[in-house]
Amino acid sequence: MKRISVLLLAVFISAAAFTQDIRQAIDAAGTAKDYPNTTHLVVFDSIVSDVQESGLSYVHTHRLYKVLNKEGAKKLRIIKYGYDPLSAYVEIRGVKIHRKDGSVEKLDVSKVHDYTAPARMIYWGASEKMIEVGKLYPGDAVEVNLFKKGFTYALLAGDDDQYVPPMRGHFYDIVRFFGPVPILEMVYQVDVPKDKPMQYEFYNGAVQVASRFVDDKIRYTFAKENLMPLKREPGMVSLDNVAPKLLMSTSPDWEAKSMWFYGVNEDYGSFESTPAIDKKVDEILEGAENKLDSISLLTHWVGDNIRYSGLSMGEGEGYTLHTGEMNFNDRCGVCKDKAGMLITMLRAAGFESYAAMTMAGSRIDDLPADQFNHSVTVVKMSNGEYKLLDPTWVPFVRELWSSAEQQQNYLMGLPNGADLMKTPVSAPENHYFKMEVEGELDKEGNLEGSLYVTAEGQSDAAIRRAFTSGYRHEWERTLTRELMKISPDIVIHSLDFGEPYHYQEGPIRITARFIVPEYAMKLQGQLVYEPVSGKGAFQRAMAHLYQRTALKERKYAFRDRCSREVTISETVKLPDYTTLEKVDEKITSDKDGIKYEGKVKADGKILKISQHAVYPKRVYEADEWPAYREAVMGQKKISNTPVIINL
Repeated sequence: MKRISVLLLAVFISAAAFTQDIRQAIDAAGTAKDYPNTTHLVVFDSIVSDVQESGLSYVHTHRLYKVLNKEGAKKLRIIKYGYDPLSAYVEIRGVKIHRKDGSVEKLDVSKVHDYTAPARMIYWGASEKMIEVGKLYPGDAVEVNLFKKGFTYALLAGDDDQYVPPMRGHFYDIVRFFGPVPILEMVYQVDVPKDKPMQYEFYNGAVQVASRFVDDKIRYTFAKENLMPLKREPGMVSLDNVAPKLLMSTSPDWEAKSMWFYGVNEDYGSFESTPAIDKKVDEILEGAENKLDSISLLTHWVGDNIRYSGLSMGEGEGYTLHTGEMNFNDRCGVCKDKAGMLITMLRAAGFESYAAMTMAGSRIDDLPADQFNHSVTVVKMSNGEYKLLDPTWVPFVRELWSSAEQQQNYLMGLPNGADLMKTPVSAPENHYFKMEVEGELDKEGNLEGSLYVTAEGQSDAAIRRAFTSGYRHEWERTLTRELMKISPDIVIHSLDFGEPYHYQEGPIRITARFIVPEYAMKLQGQLVYEPVSGKGAFQRAMAHLYQRTALKERKYAFRDRCSREVTISETVKLPDYTTLEKVDEKITSDKDGIKYEGKVKADGKILKISQHAVYPKRVYEADEWPAYREAVMGQKKISNTPVIINL
């Protein structure tokens, strides 16, 4: 037997009786020659979970790592495990070093440290259990036994109840059968009470499955060998969309989850208003023209005035949204707090509004396991349809729902339940970006001109963010730095960018008038002119230009920032008595809804460069990459090809 049988891994936790088998598994795992681009590997990963009637699970993890090179020795010198102490309990119960020479060293687990985990923007007290392994050498192995009970998020209570999953009495799990290094064998075993029928599905691959009755429970075992890390592609969708994973849930369907989510927050009183909130709602809605205007005013007030910062902790956490009173007083919180504040205000204004859950960054697969990381708001319109609102992602954005979240699954918490839904694609013209350059060139190559930029939707947000994320006194300097991409020698005569904070008044508009001395390179008898529109100014609104077009083919789906439409126009008056050398270029592309047309031509003494591109959605399939790539490469070629002017 070269490696420990994956079925044996499912039935043992203590490794003492299997020392010889573990030694064989280490020796059979291979060396750095077998894995030339890997620092270390996982010889086996065994997870055994015992689910109680309450839904609480006791989880034992037994994992064996092997060091392949010096870098791997450095990475494994400290073993750590992150958790949230408010909803999970973790013990590192045993760590052994299996030396290359066959000796075994047992570490003192009383020296396990419990540190506060590094945090940014959300400070909820997450912790890390750590133990120092010490100096390792290639060929050594580290065996770890870990125990955990609890959940990622829970409704806070006391004793073991604080570790019970939010939907009490139900169990779910998401098990990723992949990692950053090779996993030679992985097994996940779970014992579930017989009266809790469990749905499961394995995505993006195949797995060995076994189930049997064990006393008053049903035991499910899932096993897979030789799990190699996926080769990531730039701009690809989340690994959870494409890598092997197991989903399990005892929840019958999404409707049940929807009604539970509704009930949790109604019972807690998350959306009850107060006189202070009522007064603020009346103040915000003074002068509102209609219902949609009222919804917009409230959404943007919450988006702009409730700062994103996870500092406050109420009695409820996780899927229970903090009360409107708490959020209003604190004026800060995370996504669920901003969503809850908006629901409270909408209800105070007479609207029917509820919370919804979504997953930012990856797909939600159609099995009712809790694949959520973000909370938003829905409001019922006069026609009976629900409108999505996201106060977290729309501060200083001219949308009520961020189209950076299009093609994303969500679940509403409604009294009668709801099925899993998907956010619609937003038309590219809702996110247009327009740049117009007008200039005049003299025989010395000096360029005098004007630049006009306007944008809407997410394109507007990309440009406006340069202002709203900085101090007002820095705005002109920020815009000057952007224009210096055209040339560091640019001399700006005037700038007009309106009032960026007044985003609800209309799309952002920027006008700049400038001179660039010796912009066109003067050679013997020629000027070399590079299009101003191709110098990278305001490229932040054209995320497609950051895609790696050197990649000719894709294996996985990929994503853009948002759908968008791009229109660029550049006209330059040339010096008298000059001619253009070969300037009649045209590039067109129209496939899979992705369109591009670019032209360079002469009209008398006027050089005209025009471009128009349409990118119809945010997430694309791998087979759409050639069309997308062709459009991006077309724009880059037209934008970056110099024009020769004969003097």
